[in-house]
Amino acid sequence: MKAQAFWITGPFQAELREQELDVPGPDQALVVTAASGISRGTERLVFAGRVPESQWPAMRAPLQYGEFPAPLSYGYAAVGTVRAGPPHLHGRRVFCLHPHHDAFVAPAGMCIPIPDAVPDRRAVLGANMETAVNILWDARPLVGERVLVVGAGVVGLLVTFLLGRIPGLDLHVCDLDATRAELAKSFGATFCAPAEAPADRDLVIHASASAEGLRLALSRCGFEGRVIEASWFGDRACELPLGEAFHAKRLSLISTQVGHVAPAMRGRRTHGERLALALSLLEDARLDALLGPDTAFSDLPEAYGALLSPPSGAHQPLCPVVTYS
Repeated sequence: MKAQAFWITGPFQAELREQELDVPGPDQALVVTAASGISRGTERLVFAGRVPESQWPAMRAPLQYGEFPAPLSYGYAAVGTVRAGPPHLHGRRVFCLHPHHDAFVAPAGMCIPIPDAVPDRRAVLGANMETAVNILWDARPLVGERVLVVGAGVVGLLVTFLLGRIPGLDLHVCDLDATRAELAKSFGATFCAPAEAPADRDLVIHASASAEGLRLALSRCGFEGRVIEASWFGDRACELPLGEAFHAKRLSLISTQVGHVAPAMRGRRTHGERLALALSLLEDARLDALLGPDTAFSDLPEAYGALLSPPSGAHQPLCPVVTYS
């Protein structure tokens, strides 16, 4: 059996290639893809060839084809139906950390069943929701804390969605794009522009992927507060004001990365259990507002660049969805 696979062939270049599929073994599943999600921040860096060589092993997608910088087939948000494999998976809808292919063979243990209440299109948020879950495990938010989320992209808004379920939080979300205000409000947060971001926060989660955003996060953190750095800058340097009040306020700057289960839950949850939890948290139709635009898989090579980096002034998508017929 053969499949069509999306490959990045060089900086800002992509194509579809024919991919030979292995016959599934006893611990593998053949999945026919229904939809996949594009993680704009990470995939933009990969498409531009901006993953530093020192980070090639860490940034390798779980089922990536090829090697950095290119050619490679990258991605980690595929949803489909198992057509062959272990009996407990046969015919079931699953999420898998697989690149954009119209069919693939993957380890059965990496094919996580999707709850019936989560439609295929929303299920592509599984990887981003898993990241959001891990961020909260690293952040350890407390009832009644004053919290600021800097950056209302997909991850920032999913973090907001989860934080909004904790009672008593004074929760604000900061972003340059005011069109995200109603969505933040629907998740239980107050939206603000950077200049209006409140100070003396107990917890600040930074997810804007900009040095300006991280500097703002540090400036708005209160005494002995903690800043959770959820962005990744690729090969860019980031200058920070670690003089000024950083030491006087005894701030904590904590990195979070989804490649490992956060220490708070490590040994208690596997990667698979964390992803299953993330999928279960997608049973909320409000999250559909994070999705789109939809692009046919056959059009992906031509559309990919604009989906990752729309022209200045154009609408900035949150999570583009690839559809497969």
